[in-house]
Amino acid sequence: MTYQRFEDLPVWQEAIRLAERVYLLTEADAFQKQYSLRDQLERAAVSVSNNVAEGFERGTTPELLAFIYIARGSAGEVRSMLCLLERIGRFGHLKSQISDLKSIAESCSRQLRAWAANLQESPIGGQRRLTQATRNRSEQQKRADAFTRKLKENFKPAVFKNPTKPAPTTESEI
Repeated sequence: MTYQRFEDLPVWQEAIRLAERVYLLTEADAFQKQYSLRDQLERAAVSVSNNVAEGFERGTTPELLAFIYIARGSAGEVRSMLCLLERIGRFGHLKSQISDLKSIAESCSRQLRAWAANLQESPIGGQRRLTQATRNRSEQQKRADAFTRKLKENFKPAVFKNPTKPAPTTESEI
């Protein structure tokens, strides 16, 4: 599936959800006078979605990949800080929220890792480098892949069970 806007990307939507939920968490009284911890956690959470958006808008695969890895690093930073919060007594009553946030951050990391792996295998260098020739080659490859899949689906392996007999040539021989 091809996305035209970063807002439509499932990983961006998950990252925005992470940021929203982090902001809800940091409104808790336990964060009173914990300015640097609160600020760092909020900035790391927002960084995930912002880097996905910026990379997407850059228009080349190498730039997108660089921003995906930065976003993934920010998701890891969020998880690390949440692990710290789990160990600090004053945040004990927030364990359930913290655990949920860790799961969301892990989901972002997994999606970003899968996206990066997919992009690294892509022959297209990104939207900015997409010429009519590369579009044509890409479409031609998609048609060839679809044709190959169709052939495999319609192939009847039972016809060739006995390798010593010649393959049937007419419908009545089958």
